[in-house]
Amino acid sequence: MTDIVHKDHLTEQTNIIRTLGAKPEIEPASEFIRRADFLRALLIETKRKCFVLGISGGVDSLVAGLIAQRAVVQAREERYQAKFVAMRLPYGDQRDEADAQRALKFIQPDEVLTVNIKKPSDEMLLSLKHGGTFFDTAGQEDFVHGNIKARQRMIAQYAVAGREEGLVIGTDHAAEALMGFFTKHGDGACDVTPLAGLNKRQVRAIARSCGAEETLAMKVPTADLESLVPMKPDELAFGISYHEIDDFLEGKQVSSQAYDVIIRQYRATAHKRRLPITLPGL
Repeated sequence: MTDIVHKDHLTEQTNIIRTLGAKPEIEPASEFIRRADFLRALLIETKRKCFVLGISGGVDSLVAGLIAQRAVVQAREERYQAKFVAMRLPYGDQRDEADAQRALKFIQPDEVLTVNIKKPSDEMLLSLKHGGTFFDTAGQEDFVHGNIKARQRMIAQYAVAGREEGLVIGTDHAAEALMGFFTKHGDGACDVTPLAGLNKRQVRAIARSCGAEETLAMKVPTADLESLVPMKPDELAFGISYHEIDDFLEGKQVSSQAYDVIIRQYRATAHKRRLPITLPGL
């Protein structure tokens, strides 16, 4: 019976890895160049003029920003008008603002715009309450407010992209996609995901290969959307570590507890990875 269960686990793990396009290993420097080339070609093919990306201070937006900046520099070398607009989108005063500024300094984007999302996010929550929306607990309200923040950030990025005739870059990668750790129509809303297929340790490896300082490459990941639990680490929300998630994506055996958490979360968040549901047969 144990062997049968193990084979079932292995089959499901293999199918998920294939679906998410994950690879057991990469060559970081080559992968960086390949993904920058992809963005450059996409910009030219779609006749867009810029990329827009929110820089949070985390390693994901750092690497995505580095890829975007290289892509537009290459496009300009081919005499194609292109630029990279990096956006700071804090909610009030961001606790790790210094990290975000270090990331921007390292990326050296063509343009930096700062839009504070606190007022519109708070106003939306207040409007919901005035409209008759009630929350059972403070935690439930905080969770909804956090998703409003994530979606407000994308409103700002798409507004800039509309003005600049650009494409919005997302920072989703295989580890986050596996766990469904993104806000639907929030940070999950974008035009292109240059980190797709990578696990977390591979994103970190690319950051290191580009020369990023270790404090940025190895920074503890946090979405920092919940005011009641500020700077809450992703791994605390998961209940397992990125190390275990990355091992799963690399086809390695993980503990039964980690496997169960991953599969449960993957199934529960399937709706986030799909297009809107339609009537059967359409």
